[in-house]
Amino acid sequence: MTAVQRWAATAPRRGVDRLIRAYQRHLSPRKGYTCAHLVARGGQSCSAAVRGIVAQQGVIRGVVPTMARFVACYRAALLLGSGGNVSGVCCCGPIPIPFRF
Repeated sequence: MTAVQRWAATAPRRGVDRLIRAYQRHLSPRKGYTCAHLVARGGQSCSAAVRGIVAQQGVIRGVVPTMARFVACYRAALLLGSGGNVSGVCCCGPIPIPFRF
């Protein structure tokens, strides 16, 4: 495989990684809250987990594990939201997203 072919093969993975990094640096801090999965279960936020999935498996093969993570985050948001004392936990749940700029 030539250098150009290797570059072309990894371009989608690098592009998604850059988009997630931009989200983590610029958009996520302005939300004012964190990932529901992180709050409820610990470990990594969804963006960090998806970044790892894409780095290991690539964009196409990472679709199913990424969707599974978002479903788990949605369930965590429902769990946290049922307590009534959490507002704006995650975009994966029914709780509105109050961005602060």
